Amino acid sequence: MVPKLIRLPVVLSHTGLSRSSLYNRIQDGLWPKPVTLGSRAVAWPEEEVAAINAARIAGRTNEEIHRLVVELETIRKP
Repeated sequence: MVPKLIRLPVVLSHTGLSRSSLYNRIQDGLWPKPVTLGSRAVAWPEEEVAAINAARIAGRTNEEIHRLVVELETIRKP
């Protein structure tokens, strides 16, 4: 199955975060970095967004979420 990529407006609607809050979480290592689609376009794998949201809903700590982000980004690399 090919992973589905979702763009920023959809990510924001799935999380309830503002754009600046999302990018602050990326900077803090609490959200995966986006995948570059082109010179001015990025997206996130839908399953990564779902995994982070599920971790938040489950009450995971920031440390646990940081480890999850590292794991998700490592899986991306061939």
